[in-house]
Amino acid sequence: MRRVNDYQNKKVLILGFARSGLGAAKLLLKLGAQVIISDNKNLQADEAAKELMKQGVIFTQVQTAELIKDIDLLVKNPGITYENPVVKAALAKPISVITEVELGAKVFEGELIAITGSNGKTTTTTLITKLLAQERKIGEAKYAGNIGIPVSEVAPTLTHNDTLVTEVSSFQLMGTHDFHPHYAVLNNIFASHLDYHKTRANYVAAKMRITINQDQNDFFIVNWDSSELRALAKQSKAQVIPFSRCGNATTGAYVKDDVMYWQNEKIMTTSEMGIPGDHNVENALAAIAVAKLHGRSNEMIAQVLRSFSGVRHRTQFVLEANKRQFYNDSKATDIEATQMALKGFNRPVVLIAGGLDRGDTYERLEADLKQHVKAVVLCGETKAIFARSAKKAGIEKIEFADDIQAAVTKAYALTTPGDIVLLSPAAASWDQYPSFEVRGDLYIEAIEKLTGKKEV
Repeated sequence: MRRVNDYQNKKVLILGFARSGLGAAKLLLKLGAQVIISDNKNLQADEAAKELMKQGVIFTQVQTAELIKDIDLLVKNPGITYENPVVKAALAKPISVITEVELGAKVFEGELIAITGSNGKTTTTTLITKLLAQERKIGEAKYAGNIGIPVSEVAPTLTHNDTLVTEVSSFQLMGTHDFHPHYAVLNNIFASHLDYHKTRANYVAAKMRITINQDQNDFFIVNWDSSELRALAKQSKAQVIPFSRCGNATTGAYVKDDVMYWQNEKIMTTSEMGIPGDHNVENALAAIAVAKLHGRSNEMIAQVLRSFSGVRHRTQFVLEANKRQFYNDSKATDIEATQMALKGFNRPVVLIAGGLDRGDTYERLEADLKQHVKAVVLCGETKAIFARSAKKAGIEKIEFADDIQAAVTKAYALTTPGDIVLLSPAAASWDQYPSFEVRGDLYIEAIEKLTGKKEV
C-alpha cells in the first residue's frame, strides 16, 4: 500500500454507510483521518459500525448542511446525487467531494486498469482479470469497484507487483479527480441514468473522466463501431486502441468473417465463445486488447474465452430442464441491455421483464421483441407500458405476475421444448427489490424449485 499523507489529521465525512462506506472508513483510519459517518439508518446495533465506533468513528443520522461545518473532505456513496443538501453545501464551501474509488486508487501502487460503459462492464472486468491472472511471473490480478467490492477494500492489500482491474460507473467517476488508470476501457455509451445525470451530455462527460488524467504512456481501449466513441477518443491524450465487432479497425482487436483477431493474429471464432451474444463478442474484444498489450498468448486467451460461462446475473446460463434453457439477465436494468441479450439467442424466447418506472417507453425494443420473443410475462411498475410495446410487436401471449417467483411459473407454462426462458427486465429492480442481485437470486431459486434441479 502506498503511504499518503493527504488525510493525516483531516476530518472526513462519509455520506452513506454501505460496503463502500465501510471500506472507505477503514482505509481513512489507517491514513490517520478523523472519520464521521452519516447514514439515515440507525447503525448502533450494526456489528461493523460498532467496531468502527471502538476506533473513534462517530456515527450520526443527521443529513443536513450543518454536517459539513468543520470537515475537510466528503466521501459520498456513488448513488447519492449531487442534489443532496449535504453534497450541495460541501461543493458551495468548497469542500472536495469524492467517491471511495478515488480514495482507494490513491493508495494503490501497482498497475491500475479501469473499465466503464453503459453495459458490459462487469463481464469485461471479469474477463480481463481472468486473462491477466494467467501467465504471470510475479504478482496477481484482482478486481474491484462497481463489480461489488470497494476499491478502498482491495487496494490496501496489494503491492506494486499486482494489477487492480476496476469496474467504474458514471456515478463513481463523477467523484474522481486524480484517478489515473494505465489502461482505460470504454465499452459503449447509451442513454442511461438520466434521472441522475439530468442530461446525456453530463452522462457522457462523467464516462470520459476515465481517461481525463491519462497521458501518452497510457492506453485508451475504445469501441470503434460507434462514431460517437471514435469522436470522443480524440479527447484522450493516451494511445488509442480500437476494438471492432464489425471489422472497422484492424490495428487493435476485431472480427472478420466470424473470427476474432488481434491485429493480424487469429485468436478464435466467435462461435467458440462460452457465452452468447454480439455484446459479449465486444466485451471479449476489449479484454483481448488488454491481454495482448500485456503480451498474453493467443492460445491461453482462446482457452479462457471458451471456458467462460458468464457472470452471475449477466445473461447467466442457470440450468436446462425438460429441454428448456433458463437464463438470468437481472443486471439488464435498461432497454439496451435487454436488446443485447435478446440478440444473443436464435431460439424462441419467453421473456420475463418489467421493473422500476423511470419514464422510459419501449418502442425501440419492439423490433427485437418481434424477432426473438414468443411470449412475455411482465411484473413491476413498467408492466403496462411494456405490454403496449409487446402488443405492437405482434406478441399475442402477454401475461402479468405479481413478483419474479410467480413470473417463473407463468413463463414455464408458455414454453415448449427448445425454448429459452430469459429474465431480462429492461428496468431497475428498486420498485420491488433492493437490488438486481436480489431479483436475480429469487429468479434462480424459483427455477430450482420449479424444476427440482440446481443451477450449474
